[in-house]
Amino acid sequence: MSKMDIEQQNQLIKEAAAYLLKKIKSHYGSDDGFQPQALIICGSGLSGISKRLSREQKPMSIPYSEIPGFKSGTVAGHSSELVFGVMNNTPVVLMKGRLHGYEGHALHETTFPIRVLHQLGTVKTLIVTNASGGLNRKIKECELVCLNDHISLPGMTGNNALVGPNFDEYGPRFLAISDAYDFGLRKLLFQKHKELGMERKLHEGVYAHVSGPTYESRAESRFLTSLGADCVGMSTVPEVIVARHCGWKVLALSLITNVVVLDPPSSVFAENPESLTAGKADHEEVLRNGLKASADVERLLEEVVGHL
Repeated sequence: MSKMDIEQQNQLIKEAAAYLLKKIKSHYGSDDGFQPQALIICGSGLSGISKRLSREQKPMSIPYSEIPGFKSGTVAGHSSELVFGVMNNTPVVLMKGRLHGYEGHALHETTFPIRVLHQLGTVKTLIVTNASGGLNRKIKECELVCLNDHISLPGMTGNNALVGPNFDEYGPRFLAISDAYDFGLRKLLFQKHKELGMERKLHEGVYAHVSGPTYESRAESRFLTSLGADCVGMSTVPEVIVARHCGWKVLALSLITNVVVLDPPSSVFAENPESLTAGKADHEEVLRNGLKASADVERLLEEVVGHL
């Protein structure tokens, strides 16, 4: 992206923010009638979080297609709309449907909504959810992982969300992300998990970010495990980086929707070869398991949001 492109992006960001502020004023009655404190990005099968918004305080949905500069998603399990509302007495905005690089979107397009919402002036926290594959064998299907770090293979090989001229008015050229996942928010998540008496296990771990859209090969999965990754997915990290560039706090929660195959394939000389299809991942499984655990994710995040 050139300097001219950055200027055009900044103009588009401001146009989109002005559009949202106009819609907020129309819906809630004044410029300061609704001031969202947090953005919640809903991962695959987890958009039911919107059911936790107060019906009495008039949620407002805006399709991405109506917002200047917003792209629409194409993946099953992701709708394409912003939803403004109040959750547990806290004004929030939900992204029901995220954008992915593998859909053909540039990273500045997938993270565009974060910069737009930053322009509203009140959003200071990102709560990001995702469906991911389990690498750590101590973490089972349909369990939860609070992210405390990440490994981004695309980012380490030149496809970082901040590549190109810097958005100077948002953050520094060289951004430290060793503190990307806020300690206080992680502690709050575990506290609320305990208070709710939730049977579904909550772990802490490292997320491996890959570009997709193919699921990882067996050898790639063993490689990621050797690097210290506990789960793997195709999103989240670009959003986290841009949110941190904006100075937001970040909480990230992964739902393990499938256990990744790690064992090497059977040798052609094996007398009793194992099936290559055993444990094979598919998107329908991701969505099914997302639905199984969605109620717990919704309850947990509702409690966290109430204490921001």
